Amino acid sequence: MNKSTCSSLLLLSLAGVALHASAADGPTVTVSGFGTAALTMADTDQAEFARPNQVSGAGKTARTGVDSNFGLQATAKINEWLSFTGQGLVRKNATDAYGAELAWAFAKFKVNDDFSVRVGRIGAPVYMVSDFRNVGYANTMIRPPAEVYRQITDDSFDGIDVIYQHSYGDTTLTAQLGAGSAEARIAGNYTAKFKPLTALHVVVENGPLTLRFGRADATVAVEGNAPLEGLLGTLRKVGLGSVADKMAITDVKGSFTSVGMGLDWNNLLVQAEYAKRKTGTLVLMDTTSWYTMLGYRYGKFTPYYYYGKVTQDSPRTIPSLPTSGPFAPLTAGVNYAIQTPLQSTNAIGVRWDFSKSAALKVQMDRVTPTEGAGAFVNAKPGFTGPANVYAAGIDFVF
Repeated sequence: MNKSTCSSLLLLSLAGVALHASAADGPTVTVSGFGTAALTMADTDQAEFARPNQVSGAGKTARTGVDSNFGLQATAKINEWLSFTGQGLVRKNATDAYGAELAWAFAKFKVNDDFSVRVGRIGAPVYMVSDFRNVGYANTMIRPPAEVYRQITDDSFDGIDVIYQHSYGDTTLTAQLGAGSAEARIAGNYTAKFKPLTALHVVVENGPLTLRFGRADATVAVEGNAPLEGLLGTLRKVGLGSVADKMAITDVKGSFTSVGMGLDWNNLLVQAEYAKRKTGTLVLMDTTSWYTMLGYRYGKFTPYYYYGKVTQDSPRTIPSLPTSGPFAPLTAGVNYAIQTPLQSTNAIGVRWDFSKSAALKVQMDRVTPTEGAGAFVNAKPGFTGPANVYAAGIDFVF
């Protein structure tokens, strides 16, 4: 049974679960939801702005699919030590159509006041905004900065984790260690597999300050990428097998390390992350990415600004390959395959909490590709930006 089918069954069963909760001897069940209704557009028709892992986006014609989503979550608490949680999510991801997916489906065992264990499909703790990255209402900005959040696009893994949480005076420590595997459909109609996968997530909170460290390691394989497989086959045929070996994505080691901080002090908001991705293949490029967000509350209004940037640490060209003659097109194909989209973003926006469970956000991004089209998709030849991106949306929870 695939993710979409599982998710559909989960969503259909939520109503029945909620009805069962009304029975006197039944488990305690809570059902909640979240969503974003947004319009997004850019000031260019030469390329499309999209979220990470979307195959199409928005140009001069405003579109709803870039930043809109809808989710439902149900938790059944059986007793003091056992509960079950499921979350279904509808959004555009890896395809040009809305699709349903089973984001979470886990059993949680409370060992004692400090330790708990979860088994099933669990949110992947790779970012500061991990468990609630798709819950727009929980975030100041209309979307997580793509410069960092496009480096790992898988939201969950199947396996087990152990969570430790304890307060030491005014400081709360939360540590999460998980292990399992993940499989994600990637834009371009191919599949990335992470097996085995381990993840460590440590958060320290003291009053208005939050500090975070995260580390994920996995063995990565990509299947079904026909253009890459054709390129590697050609390299081997012409005697460049050593280059092909450096570009293959078959059981290669990869890691993602990040640190973050958040400050919510009086009316001042600060959020920042710094991350490094490293792999054993030139096609999954080594990157350094970061962003910083500043905001200030004026009653129900929160204007904010952020700057984000991504750079590539691994080579963007292979100097030993010929740049002229009959092999020049092959060299161009190789260099294109080993170059990650580079860009920076300056963004300004405002959040208006007009309701206790809904907020209106308006945001403008000035996206500047460093080379080529950056992270814009479906770019026409010659597009190099920069471009302005405009979005307005209502985030809600219930």
